[in-house]
This record gives sequence, C-alpha cells and structure tokens, in this order.
Amino acid sequence: MAKKPAESERPGRIKQLGMIAKIIKEANPKGMPIVYASALGTLVLCVVIGLVTGLIWYLLFLGVMLALTVGLVVFGQLAQRAQYSMLHGQVGAAAAILQGMRGQWEVTPAVAVTRDQDIVHRVVGFPGIILVSEGPGSRVQKMLVSEKKRVQRVALDVPVYDIQCGDGDGQIPLAKLQRHLMKLPRNLKKPAVYEINSRLKALPQTLPMPKGPLPRGARMPRPKMR
Repeated sequence: MAKKPAESERPGRIKQLGMIAKIIKEANPKGMPIVYASALGTLVLCVVIGLVTGLIWYLLFLGVMLALTVGLVVFGQLAQRAQYSMLHGQVGAAAAILQGMRGQWEVTPAVAVTRDQDIVHRVVGFPGIILVSEGPGSRVQKMLVSEKKRVQRVALDVPVYDIQCGDGDGQIPLAKLQRHLMKLPRNLKKPAVYEINSRLKALPQTLPMPKGPLPRGARMPRPKMR
C-alpha cells in the first residue's frame, strides 16, 4: 500500500518533464539536442578516461551518474531561459518571476497600477522592502517615489529599495531580476519579515484610473478607512 502513492506520482513527474521539454523546444529548437549532447559528452569522457587508466567499470558507473547530473543542470538552465523568453514583454512578467523565487520572500503583485499598464510590485524579504516596477523609466519613477513614501508611513526604520525592471537604461533585465534581489544585504530577521508584511497589507491598494471620460452617473470608489 505504501508503494501506490509513489507509483502514482511518477507519471505526473514524467509528464511534467515532457511539458517542460516541449517549452524548451519551442523557445529554442536546439535546446534538447544540447541537453543530450552535454550528457553524452560527459559519459564518453569518463569512458575514455577509464580506458586509459584501466578503471573502466568504476568510471563507467561514475560517468552515468555525472551524465545525468550534467543533463539535468543544463535542462534546468534552458527551462529557465525559456520561461524568461515566454514572459518577456508581457504585463506582470516581473511578478511571475518574483513569485517563483526560493526563500523567504513575501510578494504582493500590482500594489500600484496605472491606465498605461505601468505596475509596481512589492516584495518583503530579509533585505527589507523592495519595490519593483514594470514600464518605461520616465513614467514609473514617479510611481516608485510615491509608493516608497506610502510604504515608509508604516515601516519607518525598514530599508526600502526601488528597482526598475525592463530593458531601458538603468533598468534591470527580467532575466537578472532574481539575481539582483539575492545580492541585496540581509537587514531583517524572519519574524520581522512577517510583521512588516502584515502591516503593509493593511495599506489600501492604488487602483488604476480608467481610460477616457467617466460615464454619466459613475462614482469614484471610496477607499476603505482602517
């Protein structure tokens, strides 16, 4: 009975790997051949070394293990690149990348949005509060300044970082966003991260203004008083 759950999970994992392989193939037709070539090359190298040194059986076993490891590493890197290529240029791409980060990161997407689809996401982690924007630098800079002032009202002594995600001058490309956040200094401890994030959730969200004139009889939504 204990073997049934494990056996039921195997087809799901294999199916998931197959779906990722299809995504890699769509993003880069040479992706999967690169994975196979890297694994096979590692195995051949170990076999050649085994024939030269006379340790063929030992290095054959070691080569199989190394080939699987190298293949999986290359497969993971190509899958990540395929994800970036699929998300590039889409609204909310930065939020998708931020929510996929490993570790203690509390992500709140779209805390500020404009009618031009410029967005600011909020991240709370060990570095402090990080505001990540999507959109042209000339427009999102005012949004970041405004959101930074709003955040500092409830987190006075917490460091607040603002990052522009994009392909413009001074912006962080989508593919380097996670790495940039990981390099920030660790200023908070785990209990403080939860406390600050709960305080920030009490802030009212900045709603986008509709394009064009308001229809007759329409009323602006009133923010809830807390």
